[in-house]
Formats: sequence, C-alpha cells, structure tokens
Amino acid sequence: MRKALVIDDEQPTLFMFNLFLEAFGYEALTAENAADGIALFNKERPPIVFTDIKMPGMDGLLALEKLKSIDPSVQVIVMTGHGDQDLMKQAMELNATAFLHKPIEREELEKALAKAEDNLSQWDLNK
Repeated sequence: MRKALVIDDEQPTLFMFNLFLEAFGYEALTAENAADGIALFNKERPPIVFTDIKMPGMDGLLALEKLKSIDPSVQVIVMTGHGDQDLMKQAMELNATAFLHKPIEREELEKALAKAEDNLSQWDLNK
C-alpha cells in the first residue's frame, strides 16, 4: 500500500484526508505542523505529500521547498482555504504537483492523486 502524508494544523482536515486516502487505497500519515511533517517524511519517505499553506510556524511553501530538497521526486500537493492566486503561482514555481482549494472536493482530490501517480511513474521510468 502506497503511503501519503498530510500536513495540516486542522484536525477535521486530517480526519477527512484519512478517510479519503484510505478509500483510495493509501496508508495515510498525518502531521499537525510542517516541522513534524518533515520529520515524518524523513522517517517514512511517502511519495505523495499534501500540505496546507497557512499554518503556525513554518508555512506550507517552505515545507514544499524543504521536501523537494530532500527528495526531488516527492509529489507535493498544496492546499489552502485562502484562494490566493499569488500563493498558487509561488507553489507551482516551487514544483508543486497540484494546488487544491479547501474545502477539498473528492473529484479534485482524485485528479491530484492521479497526476501525482502519473508523475511518479515518469520518475520511475527515468531512473
């Protein structure tokens, strides 16, 4: 079973992702802040990470940067409840896989996961 990490400071979001990811056949790992998420990533090495942008302490854009510096193949899907086009542009410049707006729609989550899986397949082919 492939693992996916979710970094978000809101418990309801982590709970919802747990349910959705398990329904899609993933083992869900969760962290309530970016520092804990990066530590968990270093330990478990999930190929897919979801991160909220606006969190206390380290924000999701810095987490995205750090995750990509650890493993360039990691697929980071950025989420926000603040529909800011500048944040979306910054995330894409940092090589985010996708950008999701909260509340997360099941179909959008499914598309983001499919894109991440496709990107991972491309990485595997290029090894």
